[in-house]
Amino acid sequence: MLRLLISLCLLMTSLQAQAQQPVYRFSPVNQWDIPKTAAYWNPIIQYVSQQSGVQLELKIGRTSADTTAYVLAQEVEFVFSNHLFSPERDKLGWKVFGRRTGPALQGQIAVLDNSPIRTLEELSKQDMVFAGPEAFVGYRVPQAELMNRGIEVNAVFAGNQNAAFAQLLAGKAKAVGSNSALIDGFTEKQGTKFRVLWTSESYLDLALMASGKVSTKDVRAVTNAFINMHKSKAGALILKQASASVGMDPNSHFLPAYDKDYESYRRFYATAPMAVR
Repeated sequence: MLRLLISLCLLMTSLQAQAQQPVYRFSPVNQWDIPKTAAYWNPIIQYVSQQSGVQLELKIGRTSADTTAYVLAQEVEFVFSNHLFSPERDKLGWKVFGRRTGPALQGQIAVLDNSPIRTLEELSKQDMVFAGPEAFVGYRVPQAELMNRGIEVNAVFAGNQNAAFAQLLAGKAKAVGSNSALIDGFTEKQGTKFRVLWTSESYLDLALMASGKVSTKDVRAVTNAFINMHKSKAGALILKQASASVGMDPNSHFLPAYDKDYESYRRFYATAPMAVR
């Protein structure tokens, strides 16, 4: 009887501990449509949850702007984003702890290879498609360049980058704003050729960030799971399969990163036109 009581007490203690374990929401920027975003991230965060003992669940909106709205409303605790480096959002207390491997990104303005347009000035008063108004490298950086040159375009927001490319291909816009990696990836996967009219300075890829509400212990556990994922056979396979599902480098994985690595973003906001800050 005593053994039974001890076993029941231990079981109840275990169940109580599980019930007290928080479930954190993880919101990555919508780089692709919702099915592709989920196909990429769900296996990764399931692995990170298992390895860290910190439960994460995916929370994404219909568009990148919707997802960022969740973040600003403090409805999520972890993000993969570069939307939080403006002076106002810096005050929210998000901390960088990692990033994905790969070269730095450049903002680009591009047209299809068979387009008669060859200069930025020819885009004046034309429809130009972007993923969304929150896209830093793909919208704010190119739009700042156009504004600095006095070139006014009719900005069309498609919701995500795949949809933006689709609108360009369908002839609904004359040009697209994006980042170098997404344009190169689309060319490689779809065979579509672009003529790049302008390329910005380099910015690091999106940052893994944690809210100040998350305990140091949980942030450390999640950080270790992300940055060590590629070192295990199971983790490396998940990363490879997830990357293949969206046409990324199969060797892509996560590295440690720090707030100071994203100073180029803060420099942009210090000098950019007010309309894109």
